[in-house]
Amino acid sequence: MLNIANLNVAIQSVQILRNVTLELPSGSMAGLIGRNGAGKTTLMKSIMGLLKQASGTIAFDGADLLAAKTHARTRLGIGYMPEDRRLIPDLTVEENVLVPAWAAHLADASARLDKVYRLIPELREFAPRKGSQLSGGQQNLVALGRALICGTRLLLLDEPFEGVAPALAQRLAEVVVDLKREGMSVIVSESDLQHSERMVDRIIIIDRGAITALA
Repeated sequence: MLNIANLNVAIQSVQILRNVTLELPSGSMAGLIGRNGAGKTTLMKSIMGLLKQASGTIAFDGADLLAAKTHARTRLGIGYMPEDRRLIPDLTVEENVLVPAWAAHLADASARLDKVYRLIPELREFAPRKGSQLSGGQQNLVALGRALICGTRLLLLDEPFEGVAPALAQRLAEVVVDLKREGMSVIVSESDLQHSERMVDRIIIIDRGAITALA
């Protein structure tokens, strides 16, 4: 489904990604493992079109992603959960989840929201709460739900378990496993294999912007 070849990305003339090449088959889950600063976030942002590549290719189900703007990539079914969540504190949980649907002018936003509530029923329970009233783990669940609004085929989850209490981290892991059972392709980034080792089909090790091992 996702094919990346010889991807190079620089930020302000500093080389971040170096000839990154990887494949993610449809319906599979990969753990993108590396220390802080290894290039995990840069890779995900590049797939989403938030950073421009210096060279290389990214293809999604045969389509050239580099020719598509970010909003067009979401319409292809790609969802992104950033490491810092980026919830809007004055919006309710439901409004935060729906933001991508509004931005992409999705006609079936209500049906997509119902699916998110089915997958993460906790979100329906605290839908009226403001983003500022949530714990860190609850914010991660909301950010995951927001990614699912557009991410119907591929999900990019950047450090979803970081700073989350063990009980909520376990709940997040359960939701991610359920997504795989639904046929979703998923890339989960972590600094180590603490949460993802039992979930993933393959492990991708990244260090200093280069893929150093695939397993």
